Amino acid sequence: MRSTLVEGRTAIVTGAAQGIGLAIATLLAEHGASVVISDINIDAATQSAESLRSKGYHAIAVACDVTDEQAVESLADTCQREFGSVDIMVNNAGITRDATMTKMTLADFRTVLDVHLTGAWLGTRAAGRVMREQRRGAIVNISSISGKVGNFGQTNYSAAKAGMVGLTKASAKELAKYGVRVNAIQPGLIRTAMTAAMPPEVLAQKMAEIPLGRIGEPEDIARAALFLASDLSGYITGTVTEVTGGRHM
Repeated sequence: MRSTLVEGRTAIVTGAAQGIGLAIATLLAEHGASVVISDINIDAATQSAESLRSKGYHAIAVACDVTDEQAVESLADTCQREFGSVDIMVNNAGITRDATMTKMTLADFRTVLDVHLTGAWLGTRAAGRVMREQRRGAIVNISSISGKVGNFGQTNYSAAKAGMVGLTKASAKELAKYGVRVNAIQPGLIRTAMTAAMPPEVLAQKMAEIPLGRIGEPEDIARAALFLASDLSGYITGTVTEVTGGRHM
């Protein structure tokens, strides 16, 4: 029997062509949502949407640069036009430009903040505009445990992910009276293309810090996002959920 935690709802997931974003979009679709696979890489997004449709799910691909105000507003409008509403917004898009502060350029610092933090703010504002009128909705911001503890060589990324926590809490307070909930997830070490590129000894060192003894999978983040997007979390807003296997608890 198919699960239907978000049956009949619509969801936008940014940065959803692959990795964690695609895992979230897939699980939402499996639980009954119509999903907008949004990504700056439209070819990859189109392929992912076609894959979901081939399995009988409702999915479309929309190109979007999350730092472009008009593109993000259009993304919300497209979801509403195609599927009738915007019920779930997952701000997941992100990049890295790692370097120590002495070597990091100002451009790379600003670019990472712009994609993660400004992108999440624009996504929250655009989805919130529609959700306020509907008087319902759930927004999930994908932060990172680095926003809690800071990562060496990631002053830009850690600052952006910490900022997303403040954004989550402030926007949750603004949108609560409209029936709109806003929560954040802080993933830990997750099996993605980025972790696959790590030297084996570095990965092993990081895994040794995880009490549950394994690396996380994109599906671990997707399950948390599904919970926060569904009515199971109907009395939860302004929170930060760590999905880290206990690392940095």
